[in-house]
Amino acid sequence: MISMLFLGYLGDLELAGGSLSIGFANITGYSVLSGLAMGMEPICGQAYGAKQRKLLGLTLQRTILLLLSASLPISFLWLNMKRILLWSGQDEKISSTAHTFITFAVPDLILLSFLHPLRIYLRSQNITLPVTYCSFVSVVVHVPLNYLLVVHLRMGIAGVALAMVWTNLNLFLCLLLFILVSGVYRDSWVSPSGDCLKGWSALLRLAVPTCVSVCLEWWWYEFMIMLCGLLVNPKATVASMGILIQTTSLVYVFPSALGLGVSTRVGNELGANRPANARRATIVSLACAVVLGLMAMAFTTSMRHRWGRLFTKDEDILELTAVALPIAGLCELGNCPQTTGCGVLRGSARPTTGANINLGSFYLVGMPVAILMGFVASIGFAGLWLGLLAAQASCATLMAYALITTDWKVEVERAKELTKSSNSSSTATLPISNDSNGDGNAVPASSQDGKKTVNLEEILCTDDDGKSAPSETDPLISANGEGVGDRSF
Repeated sequence: MISMLFLGYLGDLELAGGSLSIGFANITGYSVLSGLAMGMEPICGQAYGAKQRKLLGLTLQRTILLLLSASLPISFLWLNMKRILLWSGQDEKISSTAHTFITFAVPDLILLSFLHPLRIYLRSQNITLPVTYCSFVSVVVHVPLNYLLVVHLRMGIAGVALAMVWTNLNLFLCLLLFILVSGVYRDSWVSPSGDCLKGWSALLRLAVPTCVSVCLEWWWYEFMIMLCGLLVNPKATVASMGILIQTTSLVYVFPSALGLGVSTRVGNELGANRPANARRATIVSLACAVVLGLMAMAFTTSMRHRWGRLFTKDEDILELTAVALPIAGLCELGNCPQTTGCGVLRGSARPTTGANINLGSFYLVGMPVAILMGFVASIGFAGLWLGLLAAQASCATLMAYALITTDWKVEVERAKELTKSSNSSSTATLPISNDSNGDGNAVPASSQDGKKTVNLEEILCTDDDGKSAPSETDPLISANGEGVGDRSF
């Protein structure tokens, strides 16, 4: 949001180019890294609930390596952004400006490869306030950084990109300092070893579908920016879409935080063998999501004639923004419960269901409606947002069905399968397993009357051709109706 304000300060061309660049970065980079990192949520959440702390450190190391590996091809793509945009028919001046922005934003990929896993690592242990404080400090510093680079040093759009990178660097350093000073890593830290390079198949089985689920939603929003470049007066429509997407991103912070919180809670409760608590957390979070949706709709509707003036004085952009803001508010009525529902699905290790829902809603419902209303029916800019409204309505409906038909006792059994594998002849790396009494308390494996157990860390440390954790394979609608259920932006 702050970046958009300074882009608007620089001018309409910079606002349009920066919006296009941020959209391209979201499609090709940020969504991919965010989605891959979320694959560690069910592992860490359920392992923490099952008292298998060392697994958190091992999963953290693997996820960082995974994200760094993904950053290499993404960087190459970013550096060739201008060619791609011109090939897709975008305006040359806007494409050149966008290329400048994204070139200076490349280091952000490295920082996010550490930031995403660190935040999930802490959140899985119910450590949230320090993360909030660190984020607050970095955001507060973000404003003077933009002023220094954009206004004082007159670096233009490159200064906006560098300020964004610098802000993430500050956040990373703050989180790292907290982890080292507080000592929260002691119970879960595992010294780097060859184990980091083994057992990736189990992590990828969760990370890849989670990434697909996140990307399908993020990409749809960014495709809207690309389509805006094909409308009449592309400079105004692209700039207005950038403002609106940044606005929805601001509103999205609240349901996103709710989704992240319920993901951790559901994962912890399932790992601790408490299905009733997981179900209760889901119901409470969805009720809160509905309230957030109503508040978001009220905000966007009441501010439709004033909000755009924070970014620009161009009358064309202001008119488009005022028309679309009420539609964006209606979209939040579906987006808030849907985002929260995705958190429930991540916590219960069912990312494939979320990918199915997003694919069907955004691309089989939303995209055709957007193209039909925006181009065929000649409604234009507002028609694209009507497509989003159709997608969110479909997504919320399917998500509600998925969660209502979830059998939480089945999910507890799936969590047990994820966190241990009994009757194995392998030697456990960590001699910790769930109490066979099912009370969620962890006891040493050696004290369980000779029972042989293998926990999740052992499973993930095996070679890919050996034993591996079960993957989520539930279809969107299963035959027996059990186990059904699953942003940016």
